[in-house]
Amino acid sequence: MKAMILAAGLGTRLRPLTDDRPKALVEVSGRTLLEITLRRLRSFGIREVIVNVHHFADLIVEYLKANDQFGMQIEISREDDLLDTGGGLRKAADFFLRNNSPRGSSDEPFVLHNVDVLSSIDLRAMVKFHRERDALATLATRPRESSRQLLFDEHLQLCGRRVAEAAQAEMVRPAWETQALAFSGIHVVSPRIFALMNKSLMRKPMNPAQMSEPSRNEAPTSKAGMRDEHAFPIIPMYLRLAGEGAKILAFRTDTDYWRDLGTAKSLQQAAEDIERKLIET
Repeated sequence: MKAMILAAGLGTRLRPLTDDRPKALVEVSGRTLLEITLRRLRSFGIREVIVNVHHFADLIVEYLKANDQFGMQIEISREDDLLDTGGGLRKAADFFLRNNSPRGSSDEPFVLHNVDVLSSIDLRAMVKFHRERDALATLATRPRESSRQLLFDEHLQLCGRRVAEAAQAEMVRPAWETQALAFSGIHVVSPRIFALMNKSLMRKPMNPAQMSEPSRNEAPTSKAGMRDEHAFPIIPMYLRLAGEGAKILAFRTDTDYWRDLGTAKSLQQAAEDIERKLIET
């Protein structure tokens, strides 16, 4: 199985720690966020990983080389301009489609993991859930306060979202009842998504400037004031594909440890949790 670590963000919420290094190389309890994520993926048998980089990209390349790639096969996807999660994943498509069938598809899912997420989520169970339901994408979710809630029906299929600033929920498919869950930054995805993503973009290109999906990895504007045309967040794409009939599912992780390590305060809390052995790294 393969995986992608999303590590291209600017880490603005972690300044001044990210003034001279990428977010992926910020440390908690003596280990970088990148090492923690790589070791966790390796513990689930994942050996092939691609890491997208942008902010202080060369430092990440040098770090991986100095640590002998942590015993894994690691490739780098450089983003001259931030592409957001959707654009970054699309750019890395060849890594996941390589050595697949002549038709360019495969049933072997892959993991997409934010570098600033620390969790005890059972990736094997998540992949099993994904495979058994033949999902296009499975999202790790939990009930927690968030300004951006995803809405799922009784079958845990994505049907809409609720953004705090919006007057009402955005629905992409009908549902008798919905449950609001927050996304936890870990996905299991089928490579089929690349063909569907391309078809969807060809029918109606996504305009990031018009999408209401705030991103911590917001793509910078060019001198002309326009974002890279290939940059787009993944959640609006999931919503679009769900509306077109794709199976985008929620994997409930209510009782697992989970923490977003995007702020100094959260890093400190994670260090305390590690010291108390609430989570292993």
